[in-house]
Amino acid sequence: MAAASYSYLNSLRRLSGAGRSGPLLSGGSSAVGLVFTRAMQRALANRGSRMLGRVRRTVIVTAVGIAAAVIPFLGAGTASAHGFSSTVYAEITAGDEGHIRTAVDLEYDLLVVSAADSGHDDPLFRAGTAAFDAGDSGAQAAALRSHSSTVLGYVSDRFSVTARDTVCQPTQVGDATIGEREGVPYASLLLDWTCPERVDEHEVRSALFPDDEGYVKGTKTIVTYEIDGRSGSAALDAANPTFSTGQAWYQRFGEFFLLGAEHLLSGIDHILFLLALIAGSRRLREIVLAATSFTLAHSVTFMLAALGLVEVPGSIVEPVIALSIAVVAGWHLWGIWRRGEHATDLEATAGHGHLSLDRAGWIRLGVVFCFGLVHGLGFAGALGIDEAWSWTLLWSLLVFNIGIEVVQLTIIALVFPLLLVLRRRAPKVGIWATGVVSAAVSVMGLIWFVQRVSGS
Repeated sequence: MAAASYSYLNSLRRLSGAGRSGPLLSGGSSAVGLVFTRAMQRALANRGSRMLGRVRRTVIVTAVGIAAAVIPFLGAGTASAHGFSSTVYAEITAGDEGHIRTAVDLEYDLLVVSAADSGHDDPLFRAGTAAFDAGDSGAQAAALRSHSSTVLGYVSDRFSVTARDTVCQPTQVGDATIGEREGVPYASLLLDWTCPERVDEHEVRSALFPDDEGYVKGTKTIVTYEIDGRSGSAALDAANPTFSTGQAWYQRFGEFFLLGAEHLLSGIDHILFLLALIAGSRRLREIVLAATSFTLAHSVTFMLAALGLVEVPGSIVEPVIALSIAVVAGWHLWGIWRRGEHATDLEATAGHGHLSLDRAGWIRLGVVFCFGLVHGLGFAGALGIDEAWSWTLLWSLLVFNIGIEVVQLTIIALVFPLLLVLRRRAPKVGIWATGVVSAAVSVMGLIWFVQRVSGS
């Protein structure tokens, strides 16, 4: 292109007599210079149009290819009511006459199949699953009441309270009741534990719904307690199935920190949202501001929802989270579609302050903040705590949130510098790489949105 332009320039100079007399655009040669300038402008415009057309075709082909590759795998199986993991909730308090009282909440359908399988109680399975399929809470409670010994045997074998290495004996108080958490039926059992002697420290163990049953994986038990002159909370799983009411504060908070970190790492939708933010960020300050905006927003709604001050149905929150993934990823795709290889350039409207954002940057920041509010509700729903305000629970939730943020910042610190290096050394490759990532994330978000809206 440069050689052709040089030859064309010399021809024009010979025709105009410019030669060595001065610049092409000076004096009497201005008309020829204008012709040359317009010709070059048309050539550059045509070249830009062809390049933008190739960009658009590549975006379309990439998105369609990803959709064709992903959809068959997503359609192979649909999520069950409780997904691939479960959360048990236990509240421990001092009961009457020296008893230890526990209120244990478990997913109803999972409790039915696990207890029936463990106790070889086929009538419980048939009655319980029929009541679940019918969505009849009265029939669900009746099924548990009719087979209370099977249910109690299953729970007490896997959930226990111990005093000085001696297991306390459980007694069920009243009948099981049916409630709901995040749109899923939960069975609540009230148990009184009789211990051989009074002590000032108890050990609690939970191995409910273990992986080897084959129904779910990675069951968490969230415990809140106010007993033995202490109050607090704990997060139990297969790796850490027990805790003592006499545990130190750093042990309790360490469990919630790990729980928050594990939640983000296991939540593919939140990771894809973060990747969409990284791919669409043009400069370091943009991803820092986007991550800060997202953090502030989801921290607010996470705390309010987890403390029971705000309640939004999961049937609304989950589809909006999926839609947010598609929108944020699609935003970058639209920039590539509209501006081609200049998609990462700042517009002329960029400010000159510390933030230095253009109009597109400010709009994107506002969109990320709004979607962050919704993601906070999703974090709270996954943790499943909706207790009234308490300072003990508040600190545990803050540590859980810190665990989320540490993983989020780690992903940004690992991925974004690599993207910056790629964009500087091979700008076109950087555009295509972020375009492919954004296309994949956008397709996944749209598929999840349709699935979650349709309930499939």
